[in-house]
Amino acid sequence: MKVINKIRNTLVSIKNSVKRFPITIGISIVLVISLIYLNEVGSHVNIERREMLRRINMVIGLGVPLSLCVGLIKERLLEKEKYKGILSYLVSIIVLVLYYFFLLKDFDMVSITRYLGSILFLILAFYYIPWIGKEKNYEDYVIKVFSSFFLTIIYSFALYFGISAILITIDKLFDVYIQSKIYYYMFLIVAIIFGLSLFLSRIPTSEEKFKNYIYPRSLKILLLYIVIPLITAYTAILYAYFAKILITRQWPKGLVSHLVLWYSALSVGVIFFITPVENKWGKNFKTWFPKLVLPILFMMFVSIGIRIRQYGITENRYYVLVLGLWVMGVMIYLSGKKPIKNIAVPISLSIVILNSIFGPLSSYSLSKLSQNKRFEKILLRNEMLVNGEVQKKPDIPVEDKEEISSIITYFSNNHSLADIKYLPMDFKIADMEDIIGFPYATPYYPGAESYFYYSINLWQEPLVIKDYDYYININSWNNKVITVDNMDISYDKSNNTLTLIEGEKILFSKNIIEYIEKIYEIKGNNPKNMSEIKLKDMTFEEENENVKVKIVFINSSGRIEGKDKLILENMECILLIHKKR
Repeated sequence: MKVINKIRNTLVSIKNSVKRFPITIGISIVLVISLIYLNEVGSHVNIERREMLRRINMVIGLGVPLSLCVGLIKERLLEKEKYKGILSYLVSIIVLVLYYFFLLKDFDMVSITRYLGSILFLILAFYYIPWIGKEKNYEDYVIKVFSSFFLTIIYSFALYFGISAILITIDKLFDVYIQSKIYYYMFLIVAIIFGLSLFLSRIPTSEEKFKNYIYPRSLKILLLYIVIPLITAYTAILYAYFAKILITRQWPKGLVSHLVLWYSALSVGVIFFITPVENKWGKNFKTWFPKLVLPILFMMFVSIGIRIRQYGITENRYYVLVLGLWVMGVMIYLSGKKPIKNIAVPISLSIVILNSIFGPLSSYSLSKLSQNKRFEKILLRNEMLVNGEVQKKPDIPVEDKEEISSIITYFSNNHSLADIKYLPMDFKIADMEDIIGFPYATPYYPGAESYFYYSINLWQEPLVIKDYDYYININSWNNKVITVDNMDISYDKSNNTLTLIEGEKILFSKNIIEYIEKIYEIKGNNPKNMSEIKLKDMTFEEENENVKVKIVFINSSGRIEGKDKLILENMECILLIHKKR
């Protein structure tokens, strides 16, 4: 009976969550349907349509936390103003549409990191919206939400595991073939629809009181007697390392920045969660740790400052720097006058995240500005900048050539070559020697202009094998001769030659670098163009009096030396053969 009552109570709770957050639950259902649709049609549509469906799914996914935040705002502030609540949802729809068209045009670094930042901002907002304007028990509210989240994971895992076990049993005992995609679809339904509904059913309302709330004993033991001692020991180690730096006068390398950053960020969370605990050990930690960590943070800033001075700001260094400044600000706040309001911690972090991904002070804007300043400094140092235009100069130091190449690579990989100041808007890496005076250079391949890597996804596009007799996989790392129908098929990596021989007669011979050069003419060496290329652009057909062949490159990689000289290093392809009788 107890089990039945618990199941009944869970179902009632889910029903109440649907009433409380109908829009959010509805969007989660649409997301699951859309993901299933993408999986069903993904292999039957072209790349452009598949990417469009992925972008739609991402925007729908963004709509889940956005609608949840709007629902909490409506519940907290607009409960009696129905029309304003409806208007807020309409504004949210407009925001999602604009996000799709203007901020999610591609799957590049900027779009993905901005999307993840937006999700993180909305998750943080979800944690503090219901408690804005309240004074007490915020930590208890967050702990209860976290507990609900982990409990939801356990329930969802148990449900999915049980359903999967039933499906596997039916499959094995009754010879009913159950496709693997069914398990994926069940996972989506359980994790997104059931899991989200269960989680939301356990979210306290803004009116709920926590006067008799009992702090979880297991969490208290974990934080006070395991986590805090470990943090204390880690702090002692960092202070010892700090002393070593002062003695040797050798400032730390970049790794230290990350070691300090994540440890101090974790410590902010620990201080947040032990605030309600009345314990001498916890009280001493809250009092002294924010002060003791400040010198260590100073050491971190010196380390990241050295890297920025040498190589400028990039998105990764920006995030380390900004998160470090936030941690330091929180520690100074925690060291100040009491009582403190812990709700300031997630609010300030969400503001930092929002500023990092949007606006003139975002990671993208400042990184591009910094790398352009670095580029300008190198040009001026080598007297290559005259009247705002780059002058060719082939004899500058190797280190400067490598730095210029790394700056150009940064813009090519993360933004656009058109964002580089002083270079033509249509500049390409292949133009370096003509415009700057020397080819692309890296420490790994001195004199190499660039690299290329082309690939297709055969799972997404069908390969037509009609009119061919043999399907053979060829790759550059296997030099074995394949024999079929009296034909010896081989690939010689030293000269990139694919050969078909019958007895003493050469049926077909081709230097496949010609095909790679044709791909290069279409796709160049921009990393944005090198993955999931259309099948037709990687397919080549040849025919003579002996055979008809089709070569489909699955992937190919190498480097470019001089001006458009391709060096093929690795290759994998499918060879289709029709032998003429």
